[in-house]
Amino acid sequence: MHDKQRYIDFAKESLGIEFDNPELFITALTHRSYLNEHRNTVKEHNERLEFLGDAVLELIVTEYLFKTYSEPEGVLTNWRSSLVRTESISAAATKLGYEPYLRLSRGEKRGTDRARAQILANSFEAVLGAIYLDKGYDAAKAVVDKHILSTFEQILETGSWLDPKSRFQELAQSELGHTPIYKVIGESGPDHDKIFTVGVYVEAELYGEGSGPSKQSAQQAAAEKALTKLNSAK
Repeated sequence: MHDKQRYIDFAKESLGIEFDNPELFITALTHRSYLNEHRNTVKEHNERLEFLGDAVLELIVTEYLFKTYSEPEGVLTNWRSSLVRTESISAAATKLGYEPYLRLSRGEKRGTDRARAQILANSFEAVLGAIYLDKGYDAAKAVVDKHILSTFEQILETGSWLDPKSRFQELAQSELGHTPIYKVIGESGPDHDKIFTVGVYVEAELYGEGSGPSKQSAQQAAAEKALTKLNSAK
């Protein structure tokens, strides 16, 4: 059995929220894998709450951007993406201290950093869904304002609202005078679980190399490495 009081205290401490139904908060921190080891005592995981919380998060962020800025749709869409991407909401979940309270299988606890970041991001959305159901839109908005929208000024200042590929293209064209070219330089694994390795070149010079489960994700990883190289050379 989980220690319900432990979660009640954590919700109050981290979020300043006293849930009318604490089970919602506990479920929001319950990963699907946990059910495999606790089938007799746990009946629900957090994916339905995550589905709801994802929509709540997007609405709150969209409303804020629409009311605050007059930029065209394309810019607002990119800004919204930077605020709701996995890295942003995973960082928020980490700062809120969710990780020790995640209910995971033993296997998932030993997972990769990338897998853990995704689980934390999903838990942030699930908790937001739980808050929306238990306390309403304004309570959910207060959490997003404090832990997501508060980072937007820094995102604007650093230009990180642009994805790495877009940022590297801008810098390569302005500082190197050429447009980067991406080439697949390796593939591994079976067809259903393939990993691509991509290099990004500027005038035949390799600036970065990255891998991922798709060519697009490998390109972004390569661009991230290229940005590091370009910035270190300044």
